[in-house]
This record gives sequence, C-alpha cells and structure tokens, in this order.
Amino acid sequence: MCGIVGYVGHRGALPVLINGLKHLEYRGYDSAGVLTLHNSVFEGEKKVGKIALLEQAFQHWQPAGTLGIGHTRWATHGPPSHANAHPHLSADESVAIVHNGILENYLELRHELAQAGVELRSETDSEMIAHFLQWEREAGHDLIAALQRLVPRFEGSWGLLAVARDEPHRIVAARKDSPMIVGLGENETFLASDVPAILEYTRRVIYLEEGDIVDANPSDVRILDREGREVERSVHEIQWSLEKAQKGGEPHFMRKEIKEQPQVLADTIHAYLRFDDTGVGRINFPDLTLADATLQSFDRVVIAACGTAWHAGLVAKYLIEEFARLPVECQLASELRYAEPIITPNTLVIAVTQSGETEDTKKALIRMRELGATAVCVCNVLGSSIPRECEGVIYTVAGPEIAVASTKAYTTQVAVLTLFAIHLGRVRGTLEEERASALLRELDELPAVVRETLGCDAQVEEVAKYCSFAPNFMYLGRHVHFPTALEGALKLKEITYIHAEGYPAGEMKHGPIALVDNTFPVVAMLTKGRVLSKVMSNLKEIEARNGIIIAVKTKGLEVNGAVQYTIEIPETSEALSPIVAAIPMQLLAYHVSVNRQIDPDKPRNLAKSVTVE
Repeated sequence: MCGIVGYVGHRGALPVLINGLKHLEYRGYDSAGVLTLHNSVFEGEKKVGKIALLEQAFQHWQPAGTLGIGHTRWATHGPPSHANAHPHLSADESVAIVHNGILENYLELRHELAQAGVELRSETDSEMIAHFLQWEREAGHDLIAALQRLVPRFEGSWGLLAVARDEPHRIVAARKDSPMIVGLGENETFLASDVPAILEYTRRVIYLEEGDIVDANPSDVRILDREGREVERSVHEIQWSLEKAQKGGEPHFMRKEIKEQPQVLADTIHAYLRFDDTGVGRINFPDLTLADATLQSFDRVVIAACGTAWHAGLVAKYLIEEFARLPVECQLASELRYAEPIITPNTLVIAVTQSGETEDTKKALIRMRELGATAVCVCNVLGSSIPRECEGVIYTVAGPEIAVASTKAYTTQVAVLTLFAIHLGRVRGTLEEERASALLRELDELPAVVRETLGCDAQVEEVAKYCSFAPNFMYLGRHVHFPTALEGALKLKEITYIHAEGYPAGEMKHGPIALVDNTFPVVAMLTKGRVLSKVMSNLKEIEARNGIIIAVKTKGLEVNGAVQYTIEIPETSEALSPIVAAIPMQLLAYHVSVNRQIDPDKPRNLAKSVTVE
C-alpha cells in the first residue's frame, strides 16, 4: 500500500519522482504528491486522485532541485484530501517527510503535540513525524541523529523518508514492517518502496531489513541497524528489465500478466524440477534447507495466507493431505495471528505471499514461530521480509506483477505448492512413485497446456457480453475446485465491483440457492474428476430455478441442457486442474471489467501489497 520515491543526485529530481510514482501506481492510492529542495526552499504539489492530475500541475512550472521525495497515499487516518496527502511539512517548514504505514500510538503523540500548541494541518498520523523531527533538530541534532532518537518512540509500522531544508544533499530513511529499498547509481542515490520505481535508472539495489535507518547522499549510503551500529547490506543486481514491468503492447497489465502465465509457469516449475538420465523427475528446493528427516517429523501443517494466496493454500491443503497424509489447516493470516492454535515443534507452518511484505501474514508467521513451529514460505520477491523470518523459502518465478488483482502469482503459487506436496509425499513414503512420476511429467508439460487454455479467450469474451451487468454472481466448485470458485468470485469482486460469492457446490442448497433467479449467473467448474457427477446434479438444482449457468468444462465433456454458456479447457489430472481452470476465471473478470469501463489494473480501494493491519 502507498508508494514512496526519494532521490538525491546530479539530475533534476522532479522527473525521477514522477516516473517512479507512475511505476508504483499498482500499489493502490487515492492521492499523490512530490516535493523538491532548491536553494533551501521546498517546492512541490499535492493532488487528490491520479498521478496524471499531479503531472498537469507541472505543465506551466517545473520545481528545480536535485533532491526530492514523492508519495502515493492509500487513505488510513483521514479521507483523501489535499491536506492529508503527502509530503508533510513540520510547523516551521524546515523538515518534510513521506510515510507508509501506521503509527499505532498516534493518539498519544497527537496529544503531546497539542499540549505544546502545535496545530496539525491534516488528520494523518504521518504529519506528526515531521513535527517531532523539527523538535529533535531544534535540540541540536542533525537529521540522521534526529531520526535515530525519534524512531524508538514510534509504535506501529513505517517506511519513511525525511529531508531538511538546511541539509540539501541528504535523505534519511527508516524501515519497520513496510518495504524499502535503496538504489545505487553513479553519484546518485534512489530510495523507494519497490524496485519498478527506480529500475529505469539503476539495477543495483539494497533491500533494507527491519529496523534499518539510512543516511543517503549522492555518493555514499550509510545503513544503521536498530542498535545504531553501522552495517553492511548486500547489493543485489536486478535481473528483470523495466520492459517486463510495462504493458508490452497490451491494453492493461492484467491482460499481459494473464498471457505471461505459460512462460512464468515454465520458469517456476523448471527452477525446481529436473529429469535424470532414466527419466525420473527430481525435485530440488535449494532455499528450503529442511532435511528429509525434518520433513518426516512433522505431524501437522498450518498454511497462513491472505486473499488470493489463501486460495492457493486451500488447493495445497487438498494435495498435501492426499499425497503426504498429513492434516492441514489453511488459515486466514489476519485471523490466525489472534487465535490460540495448537502449535508444537512438529508443526510446519507455510506462509504464502506474493510480495513477502503482507503484514498480517508476517505477524501470524512470527507468532507461530514463537509458539515453536518450523516456518517456510512461498514468495515471489527476493529480499522481502517474510523469507527472512523463515527456515526455508520456495520462490515463485512470476516476475513483477503490476495489476492489483493477482493472476500469474496465483498460478505459480499453486504450481510450487503442488511440487512441494509431491516432494513431501515422496519423502514420507505416502505417495506411490508411479503416481509421483506421472504428476511430475504432467507438470513438466503444464505450461503448454496453459498456453492452449488461453485459447478460450474468445469464448470468455462472448460470455462476458451477456453477463457484464448482472447484479450478482455465484461460483461453484467441489473438492480442489472449491478454491477455484473462491478465487473466481474474488477476481470478479476486485475488478468489476459486482457482488460475487464462491461456494462449495454441495453446500449451495443450504442457503445460497435462495438467490437464484433468471438474472443470476452461476459459474460452475465441470472438470473430469471424482466429483464431476455430483456437480452435474447440483446444476440441475440451478436449472430448476431458471439460473444462468456458465460451465467451465473439460473439452469433449458432454453436459446436459442445464448449461447456457460453456468455456472449454484442456483435460488435465484432477490435481493440476485448479491451475488450468484459473485462466478462464481471470479472463472472465477481465472482460467484464472492460465492458463496465473499469480499469482492471487499478480497482478502487485496493492495494497490491497490504502492509498495514
């Protein structure tokens, strides 16, 4: 949530800030602002709405300066407004800050400022940081010392940048529970909340760790840990290009990312799966670091995730229980972190997260470790926070995902969790080698199957024409396709604003069937497997009540007259069918969104990386 960009160097700061914020639009925001420093004067602008409005404000004047900070805000404390937008200034306008996160003790801090006669200009918790920095500097401390003294007083989360009017070549930064990176250029330094913001200028990146404080100038970066000791952090060379984070000729990032799935699935699967000279598939997770004996010792698995990642975890629950014969709970991390779960040293916790920064998932994971569990994670972002809290990690190789609604991150999560379930079953001796080998051969061929599946796009587009303005949808699936139904409904809700409900098909008669009428589209998963006949029977109940049935079905499968619209997908084994069936779910949401003239990349009120509770 929110985006931060900072720059100090030899070029004009304004274009760097604007370009950087554009590359962070996917994070979700409702206002934006930039500020530069020139001749000891702060200049800038803030606007409610899109960055395009901010750009328009600079058509007739260009603030100078080679130092600056910028921000896109996703409202928490106070609604979107000019006053609440960042950057924020101290009372004497000597210090400016931008801040991602939440100060949980803001009422206490606000009271202290009010007692001292400080009149706040905004409703935000963030503005208070600038005032406290002013006080510390008035006490004789320079900007970095002021920040060091101030941070221990805060409770909550922050990724923040600060600049001072009388320190024209310095940006200071701090990070806690909110991602922050440093980009290293030639006599210039960049700071941002994510890599795409600065990739146009440098590939050399430092991922800050929890509690880090940064003192940056054009030619030097000092990093201090939470104890105030100067530390070295690794410099990473970013391998993917800015082009990969751009639309590549597609009208929207979401469509581009849907179409990238054959390639990213191939990259992800083949990162861990190799076939030896005898044709036997070998799985190797180099960053997992759990010995076979350790995997054999677990008697229970808990999967913690949020949103789309939770749906991937639900698919994994079915597969791990079947292949490894271990009981699995798949918990929403926002609930798990406040629950009282039964955790022992023989519990394996798997956190699933695209960004590696999801606040609820991270806090749930930390709590499970404190209770004695072994923790691993599935993550898409190298250098992010959650992998550092784990004994092992399996990275998806999805590349940058810009659209807020997740597509390729989801299918690659399901793919690596499927590999892990097979690996766990092999290690525990609960999965027959013949079946394991067949599944691995099918996984090896899965990218080609997904490429074929994308051919259903025209069918989906036709279906979308007839149901884009329905008031409600229901998605039905059983067994491994119950998560598919949940994911399809979530995609539709996220980017079309249509109310949609995902439901186990067998449970529909216990309540949701009351909603069905001739204006009510029902999307049903009809793929070959153990529950196909049961879903067919459930659809007869919909037909009897004049519901509109959209069947996502295996090619060649005969369905009865209950189905008005069909979307065909290639046949796969039951275990791998959730990956293939996800494609038409994504395409349907996309086409309905476009038909409703909604930008599918930037749905209202949502953010890509949810770094607040």
